[in-house]
Amino acid sequence: MENFSFYSPTKFVFGKETESKCGALVKEFGGSKVLIHYGGGSVVRSGLLDRVKKSLTEAGVQFCELGGVTPNPRSGKVYEGIDLCKKENVDFILAVGGGSSIDSAKAIAMGVCYDGDFWDFYSGKERPKKALPVGTVLTIAAAGSEGSGDSVITHENGMLKRGASGECIRPKFSILNPQLTTTLPAYQTACGATDIMAHVFERYFTNTTDVQTTDRLCEAVLLSMIEETPKVIKDLNDYQARANIMWAGMVAHNNIVGVGREQDWNSHGIEHELSALYDCAHGAGLAVIMPAWMTYVVDHDVMRFAQMACRVWNCKMDFQNPKKTALEGIAAFRSFLKSIGMPINFSELGAKESDIPYLVKTFGLGETGKTGGFVQLTSKDVENIYRLAL
Repeated sequence: MENFSFYSPTKFVFGKETESKCGALVKEFGGSKVLIHYGGGSVVRSGLLDRVKKSLTEAGVQFCELGGVTPNPRSGKVYEGIDLCKKENVDFILAVGGGSSIDSAKAIAMGVCYDGDFWDFYSGKERPKKALPVGTVLTIAAAGSEGSGDSVITHENGMLKRGASGECIRPKFSILNPQLTTTLPAYQTACGATDIMAHVFERYFTNTTDVQTTDRLCEAVLLSMIEETPKVIKDLNDYQARANIMWAGMVAHNNIVGVGREQDWNSHGIEHELSALYDCAHGAGLAVIMPAWMTYVVDHDVMRFAQMACRVWNCKMDFQNPKKTALEGIAAFRSFLKSIGMPINFSELGAKESDIPYLVKTFGLGETGKTGGFVQLTSKDVENIYRLAL
């Protein structure tokens, strides 16, 4: 196990009707003028936005609002939010929605406190040091952004999807009411579940040895997702299953399952090019890419994949042929994704083989670059993974 520092200061308020506490929580963390940032749709139709405004009003907190966040949130909305915050002297941002609204709120929070272009944080030019405080009212269990110091934004100039990270953008508080996720259709629910599992797998596949505690934590979250997700697909109003999935989404990405170990994140990077180009759901793209990535790199550490197969997918270990067990585990993962309604290849996702050269180019390694992670990948490796996903 490697040395690590674990910092997770977010206050989580979990359970039914907890959105009624958002006004008091904003005041607790020093907010007096709030930007409510949201997408639209169910947040408005369900009455959630009105309940949030009522809570803020009762707490004596002033607010303005900016809706219209889209899945795979865009730079244009971030620039709009930065300008609005400066104009209205906003000192706190409250994201109401899923990972897209939260990631957009984090980008705005950084941009308000920065003299340059907020995209500097996403292009790798700068690291964020300061941001407005952010709170969240979560409506989708998926991205884990409610407990992380991460944000992903797509820049409309070139449709580049990139991430930024910093402890200053970890939410001050996050309200997690599983009731709010019951409006999600089965497909969107399954996309969220896939993203949660992918966040765990990105940490599980590591070159760091002797990490039994975090291995077992990863496996516990994965086993819970395998058990709970089909329940929700069958009954979208299953509160207890929704609750378990919602908490799993946070645990999967606040990094408690990833401390002390090298992590991968290549599947996420490869998928980002798909969702940037096709505007597909991130979880759907991961369902296509992650099993292909696993198949491509399995020989790097056959025994780790065999461990996953046995502990997570209940495969029987073949000690004479461990790779057979490893491949059975990957097949079980792909079969599970199919069973919950996820696409598992380019055709089902709506992606085109002819676009692979463009996807590789925008991934950005060039002729000589390599990724980090579990297995270092070149542009040719990335191309091969896309082709395995056809």
